[in-house]
Amino acid sequence: MTGKTHTLRSTLLTTDLLLPLRLVAGWTYFSAFWRRLILADKLNPDVAGYVGDKFNHFLPNALFIKPIIEYFVTHPEHLLIKLWIFTIVEAVVGLALILGFMTRLMGLIMSLLALGILLGAGWLGTTCLDEWQIGVLGIAAGFAFVFAGGGRFSLDYLLETRRSSFVQHPVWSWFNFDWLQGRRQTIAILTASVFAFSLTLFTNQVFHGGVWGTLHNKSVRPVVEVSHAQILPEGLEFTAYRVEGADVYGSFLIGVRILNAAGEAQLAWSAEDLASLPAESISNRYVSQIKSGAHSLILPLGAKADIRLQHPDLRMLAAGDYHVELLDISGATWSAPITLSTE
Repeated sequence: MTGKTHTLRSTLLTTDLLLPLRLVAGWTYFSAFWRRLILADKLNPDVAGYVGDKFNHFLPNALFIKPIIEYFVTHPEHLLIKLWIFTIVEAVVGLALILGFMTRLMGLIMSLLALGILLGAGWLGTTCLDEWQIGVLGIAAGFAFVFAGGGRFSLDYLLETRRSSFVQHPVWSWFNFDWLQGRRQTIAILTASVFAFSLTLFTNQVFHGGVWGTLHNKSVRPVVEVSHAQILPEGLEFTAYRVEGADVYGSFLIGVRILNAAGEAQLAWSAEDLASLPAESISNRYVSQIKSGAHSLILPLGAKADIRLQHPDLRMLAAGDYHVELLDISGATWSAPITLSTE
């Protein structure tokens, strides 16, 4: 056996070891398409489970790409197009990885898809930092496919060994990264590895405090930001924005109160009042929407709305400093200041 043949066989064997990872990674991406279009209808904005709502969940604590996410959730028609394109790309990449077709190129696209997941949803995960793990492992696995290729158990290998005219085309050579050889390949592997590991540590720290300091998980307890609170002749107005908590579970508002400077309740709205709040009193800004439920006002993760509450005694309040306080069914409260002038 010549040294060249031995090296080739050793390289193929090493690449073959990635077969389980390639098949599983391929299915994780193809299954997104399978779940959304075959097993269920998750690309329909008018049905429960619309994936656009899940995309909206990313918004409050996304890293670097928050403006992009906010654009889409404020333009539902563009969001739907984006979700269809993203789903089709995931299907193509996933199926190609399973078959081992254009494996190196698909690995690069997989890393980019995983990067988007990481930056958008890496902060989510109630138990095992789910989305962060999916993101960083997807980036690393994609890089592995870029440099290793599909191995003997792939469509790429079949086409190349049979010298198909398809693989003789210069485009194939370019997208198969044939130009990435020798010293270039060594530098690329080290650069990708350092990038993936550095990004892993950085995002683990930013999202979860997982490298040093105090651990935190923003997916455990609901947090609602209250702002722009004011008392007008039309009623009490404020903006509510749900920024933390589990993405699969809403915050259930069961009470709203106006407190004076001494912390004494002046006016209050009960759970029944909030549950019967008319739709025109809630001006939602994003795809995920705050709405009245059977027994409370429901605030999904990422939802933001301007809310107006009526009360016959609002006009009786004297000028001064107040707070509007929101009460969650868990007992958590959130508030914002109000100054009522004599004008």
